[in-house]
Amino acid sequence: MSANPDFDTYQLPDSHRQLRAAVRELADAEIAPYAADVDEQARYPQEAHDALVASDFFAPHIPEEYGGAGADALATCIVIEEVARACASASLIPAVNKLGTMPLLLAASEEVKQKYLPPVASGEATFSYGLSEREAGSDTAAMVTTADEQPDGSWILNGHKAWITNAGVSKYYTVLAVNDPGGRRGANVTAFVVEDTDEGFSVGPKERKLGIKGSPTRELYFENCRIPGDRIVGEVGDGLKIALRTLDHTRVTIGAQAVGIAQGALDAAVAYVKERQQFGKRIADFQGIQFMLADMAMELEAARQLTYVAAAKSERGDRDLPFFGAAAKCYASDVAMKVTVDAVQLLGGSGYVRDFPVERFMRDAKITQIYEGTNQVQRIVMARQLLA
Repeated sequence: MSANPDFDTYQLPDSHRQLRAAVRELADAEIAPYAADVDEQARYPQEAHDALVASDFFAPHIPEEYGGAGADALATCIVIEEVARACASASLIPAVNKLGTMPLLLAASEEVKQKYLPPVASGEATFSYGLSEREAGSDTAAMVTTADEQPDGSWILNGHKAWITNAGVSKYYTVLAVNDPGGRRGANVTAFVVEDTDEGFSVGPKERKLGIKGSPTRELYFENCRIPGDRIVGEVGDGLKIALRTLDHTRVTIGAQAVGIAQGALDAAVAYVKERQQFGKRIADFQGIQFMLADMAMELEAARQLTYVAAAKSERGDRDLPFFGAAAKCYASDVAMKVTVDAVQLLGGSGYVRDFPVERFMRDAKITQIYEGTNQVQRIVMARQLLA
């Protein structure tokens, strides 16, 4: 056995373990009790929202100089993971706040950061991200929403965005639009901050979804929506580059969400099989059940470790973050889908009814394989990194 002291560092710091305990206590007490009703009623998890604001877990990633908690990428993942363990819809509050504000943190002017980050840090505003369009899908450069510069320096936006998480709740939106339709593909997109009170901006009805029903998903509409020139994020034409850099960081948070969902399902399954009696003994005593549980826990822990490594790379801005961000999101979401399906199987008929939470976890897990880039796209990203 090696006596190398470096191995002593391969664990979460005390501060992060304490953070996990605090978030778990909050989630168990103030989020989990409402999760089933949030899903059943397809309503925004206001109780979770209020609890996250009160505890500084609403947008923990925002730096201290903008009024935030200054949590690092790993700490932010732990917050999202522990909230998702109780309620996946609620975990999208801190996750989407990071997604919406990440372009600002990466590329915005100091004036834009000072204006828009403090209200999110304090819980006064939620921030969403407007990239996807129905026609473009995974081909983000094929977006058709346009931004036309005006003589006074303002911009006029026309078009739509689809599948926007927490749309209608958020006060602010980072929106990507084509500023030069005839320009070079991928270098003709600019990012803007849109406010919910901007004239010409509106949101559509809520999508009727399989899972994460408490997180509203809507389209955004822009009809001659005028945006002041000082709301550009980064430089004109750099929008797509900023958007892809953003996803490198935020795909890690989807990995964390997937890990949390899977952990919630595994916890529920373990508790059930220890109580359920068949053939005169607990079903937990059957070897077939034990093998299922062992595989679920093993794959879940592998997903967690990969996600944490990706989070550390996100914090450092490592050059191989695109590979690890895609790998964490892809692997963790595939594990979440498998673990939640197995959890339903372990509960048998009880797993198929809403009296138990595992069917909700299974429905919620599915979206983690799809949003922020499908897992097929993640594999393309990883392969390109390997072949570069």
